Amino acid sequence: METATKTFPVTKTDAEWRSILTPEQYQVLRGHGTERPGSCALNHEKRAGTFSCAGCGQELFVSHKKFESGTGWPSFDQPLPGSVEETVDRSWGMVRTEVHCANCGGHLGHVFPDGPPPTGLRYCINGVALNFRPA
Repeated sequence: METATKTFPVTKTDAEWRSILTPEQYQVLRGHGTERPGSCALNHEKRAGTFSCAGCGQELFVSHKKFESGTGWPSFDQPLPGSVEETVDRSWGMVRTEVHCANCGGHLGHVFPDGPPPTGLRYCINGVALNFRPA
């Protein structure tokens, strides 16, 4: 994975990540895992506010960019500028675009070209990788 060789502004040892993240957050953010669809309450969050990285606190998405995709994961049509980076993910016998936090490198999910206008993008994000702060 390309993120393994890059140095990010927020860098911690594996032990430090394990001490600040829940086991599920660690599996997703550091282990490139995926939560079960429909398992996170943030999928249903409709209040105005900001979604940030559960690993480092970087603000990633604002609530008015969130939409119901029917996939079981929080979906957004656009991240905040400079908040995420993308890499090629060739796991599971397919080519996808992985989305990770530009600040700590934590795996957030994937982006697909089947979202609503105006971007046409669907950032399909693991809710466990996010924290929500109401406006």
